[in-house]
Amino acid sequence: MDRYLVLIVLAGYFLVLLFIAWLTGRKANNMAFFLGNKKSPWPVVAIGMIGALISGVTFVSVPGWVGESRFGYMQMVLGYTAGYGLIAFILLPVYYKLNLTSIYTYLRERFGFWTYHTGAWIFLVSRTIGTAFRLFLMAGVLQIILFGRFGIPFTATVVITILLIWLYTFKGGIKTIIWTDSLQAILFITSAILVFSSVSAAMGWSFAEAVTAIRKSEFSQIFFFDHWQDKQYFVKQFFSGMFIAIVMTGLDQDMMQKNLSCRNIRDAQKNMILYSILLIPVNLLFLSIGAILYMYAAAKGISLPARSDDLFPLIATTGGLPYMVSVVFILGVIAAAYSSADSALTALTTSFTLDILNAGRLPEEHAQKLRKRVHVGISVVLVLIILGFKLITNSSIISAIFTVAGYTYGPLLGLFTFGLFTRWKINDALAPYIAIISPVLCFGIDKLTPLLFNGYSFGFELLIVNGLITFCGLLLIREKK
Repeated sequence: MDRYLVLIVLAGYFLVLLFIAWLTGRKANNMAFFLGNKKSPWPVVAIGMIGALISGVTFVSVPGWVGESRFGYMQMVLGYTAGYGLIAFILLPVYYKLNLTSIYTYLRERFGFWTYHTGAWIFLVSRTIGTAFRLFLMAGVLQIILFGRFGIPFTATVVITILLIWLYTFKGGIKTIIWTDSLQAILFITSAILVFSSVSAAMGWSFAEAVTAIRKSEFSQIFFFDHWQDKQYFVKQFFSGMFIAIVMTGLDQDMMQKNLSCRNIRDAQKNMILYSILLIPVNLLFLSIGAILYMYAAAKGISLPARSDDLFPLIATTGGLPYMVSVVFILGVIAAAYSSADSALTALTTSFTLDILNAGRLPEEHAQKLRKRVHVGISVVLVLIILGFKLITNSSIISAIFTVAGYTYGPLLGLFTFGLFTRWKINDALAPYIAIISPVLCFGIDKLTPLLFNGYSFGFELLIVNGLITFCGLLLIREKK
């Protein structure tokens, strides 16, 4: 692939993002940065949230899963839909009633200072690691397809990657993000459709024939009811998806900040409903791409890569498809990656500025200066963590770090559930210890369960166990009054 063509495409892409940032960021104050002045159109927010949810890693990973799990991922997507319903009608009314900017302020109102800071730090640590991990993979792709071919070192690639995000988010924040994320979501979905059409044409199929071939293939199985011990078992997948949606969307400042930027609670609820509906065809599209890629590889005698995540990139760039498929694929991956990372950077800045530094009580001018410094500081931290990942040559260690970050969302589930569904107060000073002990116990349970229960191993439902342990821990430290 011609490196200059890739450079031109990417340059044009980012010029569009910067133009949108200029339009939306003019005269933006802290209220615009944090909540878009509460004037965000709810349909635009719904489309942008898809962009924030589907990262560049997801873009290439979901098609690869089809080889092992078929369309079983749709069981979790159905669970997501149920979870989003609970968010719309339980969590959002609470957030809007309290007029929150950071959702973790709820924990301060409900329990106190230490619980509030525990929730905020859980989000900051988890989201920072997760975002850095995704950007690390994205920087690796950019290094291979573009910057490395110009002799630019990986460190410079990382700095450029973060700098580009900072440039179009530092002024407008969420006011800019809802529009750039929507554009990027439309872009990577369009890219996915074009790739699907190109592979179908290469197989000699029309769109309808491709859909029929996928439906009749071994890959199209959605529901699994055979063995309850199987990680694919429907009940486990559905409820895991439901609780993952609640935690990763409803209890995550990144995703909720967009909802809170809507004009009112009704618009926010309509946004969540539309978002949950749109996710179903979007995920079916990526799973269908996976199925047709496996069939294409079999028909053309292409050896499958050792890692399923490499299937989509391999065939899109070297699988004998038209040249433009490679360009479209790369543009789609980058759009998916940046739509996830830019909103995360904005949410991290918001949470640290308001929750940790308590800037909401400062005069507007001072608070705005502080917020801009935090925005720069978070960007620098992301660069350092990404470069740290580069120094760790053992990929299993990086995976372990990412897994540990995932464990921390369980305490958030327990804290908010206890707050919403009980009337007890707790010993606020002990809440941080519960939030630390719970993931440690959960990790031990995960390791011991296969030994004690005939090989049974937890999947995503471990999140529920983690939240339950936190809930029980809070019961132990509740006040007796």
